[in-house]
Amino acid sequence: MTRALITGVGAITPIGLTAHDFWQNLVAGESGAGLITRFDTSDMPVKIAAEVRDFEPANYMDAKGARRMSRFSQFAVAAAQLAADDAGLVISDEERPRCASAIATGAGGAIDTMDELEVLLTRGPARVSPFYVPTMAPNMGACQVSMHLGLRGPALASVAACASGLYSYIEAKALIEAGLADVVLAGGTEAALHRLPIAALANMKALSRRNDEPTRASRPFDADRDGFVFGEGAIVMVVESEARAKARGARVYAELMGGGLSCDAFHITAPREDGTGAEQAMTAALKASGMNPEDVDYVAAHGTGTPLNDASETVAIKLAFGGHARKLAISSPKSMVGHLLGAAGAAGALAAVMAIHDSVVPPTINLETPDPACDLDYTPLKARKMAVRAAVANGFGFGGQNGCVVFRKYGG
Repeated sequence: MTRALITGVGAITPIGLTAHDFWQNLVAGESGAGLITRFDTSDMPVKIAAEVRDFEPANYMDAKGARRMSRFSQFAVAAAQLAADDAGLVISDEERPRCASAIATGAGGAIDTMDELEVLLTRGPARVSPFYVPTMAPNMGACQVSMHLGLRGPALASVAACASGLYSYIEAKALIEAGLADVVLAGGTEAALHRLPIAALANMKALSRRNDEPTRASRPFDADRDGFVFGEGAIVMVVESEARAKARGARVYAELMGGGLSCDAFHITAPREDGTGAEQAMTAALKASGMNPEDVDYVAAHGTGTPLNDASETVAIKLAFGGHARKLAISSPKSMVGHLLGAAGAAGALAAVMAIHDSVVPPTINLETPDPACDLDYTPLKARKMAVRAAVANGFGFGGQNGCVVFRKYGG
């Protein structure tokens, strides 16, 4: 079996514009939540989000190309370039057909649809951008990454709500194992911060309303949690075949072992309270990876901070890991970066990889009042130094789509 290794990491997030800044701030417990600056919230019940700040597309791509991309594609290209640079990735013309992209998203260019509809209604059809359709299409994050880096292998773009980012790593592993690619730029991207989804999710009661204390608003597994904090960003990692990585002497962060997918087949927004759908994905991921529950030390949880999700994920972890569940270190990156939707699973995957590489588990911040229904070890408030042999990342989306990916320490 061909092994798949993580050899480069890149991130554009609310707590850092590189993967290493993201990780440093995640371990330090720094929140990226704040008052929304991108639009007027004076008439809205939710006024907070985790925005990506100080992002300049021209730092990563040419200005003309950036103008023809949606913000979600700009994030993807920037994160992919950072990951390629971090990996020291050099691709010859002969290798390009065996280099792929797998960039997932939840909403794609949804903000472009909303903005261009306003143009249509207020200024007429002649003023609608001719680039609207190729800008908003969800596949364009993957395609723009491929164009930017010259990757002529498959360009995959899964859309699976908040589980999307994890699909990309399962796809990357499959491409490498099937012999269809030697390198895959894999991850998730999202930039859907706009009045319309904030209003809709607020009306759904899915978002935290702690407008006066945004850095304390995302509270996964806490008894006083009241919803998630909307976020944006992109995370991309270089997934490379072992043979290629060894041949060029690449640094290896971790090994990508495999993943599992399932569907609750239950409800458009709520998870199964008995946790069986999420458990199925975790169990399948362990089986695909040839690993036992006892081999895992850390779970990068989905952990949104909504009442239903956190309780059902707790049940699911207990079902999947049995008695070992109480020996796991678990934490939720969303307590700091907010919910990155289609990029959320990729953020969890990066946390899992870096926990293995640096032997430290990031905290779940704001976990001050434990919920009796969430009675596992969620690494409250402070990071923990510990050896991490293997880690899993969870992601669960609207519609009941569940994903889990397993990484482990690479032993050569």
